[in-house]
Amino acid sequence: MSNSVSPINNEQQKPGAIGGRRLSVAPMMDWTDRHCRVFHRQITRHTWLYTEMVTTGALVYGDIGRHLRFNEEEHPVALQLGGSDPADLAKSAKLGEEWGYDEVNLNCGCPSERVQKGAFGACLMAEPQLVADCVKAMRDAVSIDVTVKHRIGIDRNEEYGFVRDFVGTIADAGCKTFIVHARNAVLKGLSPKENREIPPLRYEVAYQLKREFPDLEIIINGGIKSGDEVASHLQHVDGVMLGREAYHNPYAMAEYDARFYGDDSAVKTRVQVLEAMIPYIQAQLAAHGAHGLKLNTITRHMLGIMAGLPGARGFRQAMSDPSRLSKGDAHLLLDACAHMAGA
Repeated sequence: MSNSVSPINNEQQKPGAIGGRRLSVAPMMDWTDRHCRVFHRQITRHTWLYTEMVTTGALVYGDIGRHLRFNEEEHPVALQLGGSDPADLAKSAKLGEEWGYDEVNLNCGCPSERVQKGAFGACLMAEPQLVADCVKAMRDAVSIDVTVKHRIGIDRNEEYGFVRDFVGTIADAGCKTFIVHARNAVLKGLSPKENREIPPLRYEVAYQLKREFPDLEIIINGGIKSGDEVASHLQHVDGVMLGREAYHNPYAMAEYDARFYGDDSAVKTRVQVLEAMIPYIQAQLAAHGAHGLKLNTITRHMLGIMAGLPGARGFRQAMSDPSRLSKGDAHLLLDACAHMAGA
């Protein structure tokens, strides 16, 4: 496996091109880092993967490589940006393109107060013209897709016209793809976790957006947990973005390449997925040295691969054994499989 440590020029056909963004894994802070994405890529070749949100400040003033470095086999992979200054977003989007990302996504959906203090995330839905200016600045700076992820409303405003006008304004700035988290964002009084659970899901709003804007790519997100649910949503919209379910039960995605992308390539077993991760882990640990990257920084993303199977608890316990993790031996992955049968 390759470890991309600098901007890349990747012109070859990438996985995912055969069916676009029909399936994707949501950007999730502290979860969808590059190690998680390499792991998910062993399970599904075509599902689009998204980075954790990266703020424009981190790229304009911080360590660019630390935030943008990724592994070539992650393609198709999108960079999600957080920010509200058109110039900074344009610069950050350009960096994303130079580093080889396939898409730049603007976060207009995160409801956390910390993000609001930075004047971005879901609070931007109240300023559609500013978002349009941001999108135009990014589109002028890059040739890759610029997309927007947003909620269907903020606070108690449940009027369809609010999100319709938001999408229409941004579409006029040239955005063609909208990822719709089908809940309102409550900006005061609810934690980010509560914002993923308490505001009711209203999938019909995303469906209505697709009917009203048939030329736009509408991708639905929020509370979707099974392939059958994905198939149902795809009767109404262009794509489905999975969130927590993809993280906690990642092997469910093993069927999706065939079911939703028509790819009949052989599917790796769970054990084969773990075997494929061992060379990657060994290379990462070696690159960072004995006092750098810790084994559990990578393996923590794999604890759900046996979800729902007998022995899954023993597998997770073995994978979380501090004494084994401290030794940095990647073969812990296969040793933990001794708790499983038929994985």
